[in-house]
This record gives sequence, C-alpha cells and structure tokens, in this order.
Amino acid sequence: MEYQIQEEGTFKYIETKGGEENLVLLHGLLGALSNFDGIINHFSKKYNVVVPLLPIFELPIRKVSVSGLVDYVTQFVEYKGWDKVHVLGNSLGGHIALLYALAQPGRTASITLTGSSGLFESAMGSTFPKRGNYEYIKKKAEDTFFDPATATKELVDEIFEIVNNRNKAIRVVATAKSAIRHNLGDKLHQIKAPTLLIWGKQDQVTPPFVADKFNELIEDSRLDWIDKCGHAPMMEHPELFNQSLESFLADV
Repeated sequence: MEYQIQEEGTFKYIETKGGEENLVLLHGLLGALSNFDGIINHFSKKYNVVVPLLPIFELPIRKVSVSGLVDYVTQFVEYKGWDKVHVLGNSLGGHIALLYALAQPGRTASITLTGSSGLFESAMGSTFPKRGNYEYIKKKAEDTFFDPATATKELVDEIFEIVNNRNKAIRVVATAKSAIRHNLGDKLHQIKAPTLLIWGKQDQVTPPFVADKFNELIEDSRLDWIDKCGHAPMMEHPELFNQSLESFLADV
C-alpha cells in the first residue's frame, strides 16, 4: 500500500494510523522511505507507523548536525501531541533515536536499533569520492549489504544524485562528522527504555562488535542476530526482522 507524504508546517512524513501506539521510524544519512517498506507493510495495521523525512538537506547549514535532527524529531513528536513513542532507527537514524531517548526518557516507550551509529562506524570517511565516479558509489552501496543485488540501480542512482549535488554532499559530510563527534559510549548507561538490537552478522559499516558493545552498555537490551546480512537487516531480511521486532514490542 502506498502512503502519501503529508506536509504540515516544516514537517514531511507518512503515517499509517493503524493502531493506538506510535512506531516512529528514523532513516539513515542516505536512507529513503523505501528502506522501511517491509516494516510499514507488516506493522501498518497494528501500530501507527510514522516515518518523518529527516531534513538533512533542508536545515540551515549552521544547524546541520545530529543535534539539529534530534531537535526536529522532538518538535515533530510534540507537534503531533504524542505522549510516548517507540523509536526505531537504522544507521544514523539509530543514533538520533538514542539521543532522542536520552533527551526525552519519559516519552520513549522503547528503542530499536539496527546498524546504528553512535559508537563506531566505517562508512565513506569524512570526504566524498570524486563526483561523477558512479562505479565507486555502486561498489560502496553494494558493500552495505551481504547480497550486493540488494543495492538496486534505483538505490545507487539515488545516492549518486546526492553525491553529485554539491549542496547535498556538503550537508552529508557535515552530518557524518557531527555523528562521529557525538560518540555515546559514556552516556548509554543512562538509557532505561527497553532496547532491541537487530544486527546483521556481516555488517561492514557497524560491525558485530558494535552490537555487542551496545548490548553491554545499554542495561535493558536484547540482541538478535541475522545471518547473511549486512548494514540494513530490514531491507535484506524483512521477515526475520519483523519477527524479532514483533516479539520485542509484544514483550514491551
């Protein structure tokens, strides 16, 4: 089912309105709505599944940072008038979910992290490759997954467009650098919300030791592994991902 992107004030988002509880999905730095198709389709009738489009390319350049994106999510939740939300984030989205939970503990029902940054990541580094190098971008996109075929031409084209847009590329680099500065190792013990970690055993961007460290530092956390899987388990193995998330949300 296709959901229309809604625009209200500064907010753009999709919302399924399928249940009482709110499940907010936060995409990564180069992520898109399509990354969450499997979750939206599975949970849309049981939960109010909401995907805010993070304004990575719209924020004023001085506000381009992880903190700026956390502020945006906080303002969005307040605007919608929700008491508590389940937050789920992939990659940078996980980092934002953690910072949101630290800032708004009373409004966080649970946290789900998959391939989350916040402790360590091995991505494109702090600079972009030469613009116009399509094969390099294709290889980087394929390396994100265990099965390179998951990096469809559509996905590679989308990333290539961002890299070749100077304004967007600057913002991606600024956000990535901000994420590296916002290491959460010394703050994770403060998180009290139930936390689920769903990790690909072959994740090269946030390798398995990162998941183990999150599990160690977050008191009330559970770690589920998915084999033959890279940095985006909800895309490569949607059925296994949804099983894990469903049982966790039922326990919560």
